[in-house]
Amino acid sequence: MVRLADLPQAEREGHLNRIPTLPQFPTRPFVKGPALAQRRVAIVTTAGIHLRSDQPFDTGGAGIDYRVIPGDVAPADLVMSHASVNFDRTGFQSDWNVVFPLDRLKELVRDKIVGAVAAFHYSFMGAIPKIERYEPKARELAAMLRNDGVDAVLLSPV
Repeated sequence: MVRLADLPQAEREGHLNRIPTLPQFPTRPFVKGPALAQRRVAIVTTAGIHLRSDQPFDTGGAGIDYRVIPGDVAPADLVMSHASVNFDRTGFQSDWNVVFPLDRLKELVRDKIVGAVAAFHYSFMGAIPKIERYEPKARELAAMLRNDGVDAVLLSPV
């Protein structure tokens, strides 16, 4: 991942100028729940990863969608269609846990720090210019997580 300081000044300023346009949340939607050791956890990432058999993400940013990743997926079965001049894929290629920490999550379950790993995890394509366009799909995904008994999400923004 490129550092902000390494970007050309115009691009750096463009990113910094977007900060005031990020959504504001007037309420605190967080709720208390069971201890982590009793929670079922799913991963949600914006790494643009998906199963080899899935349709790649629209790298032009026109489509807002997600891909479902089974909890028993093998690293070799995932690919990344996230493409950007500012994005270095070598971390993912060396260790998928950099963007999709499923092995680490399973270790936390093994060590009884986390209750259970969800049956399914989800990946969005990052770098969408208008973040509010995610809301309909985020609501759809929230319902799927709820139906799967997920009560905690590990967010992996990329």
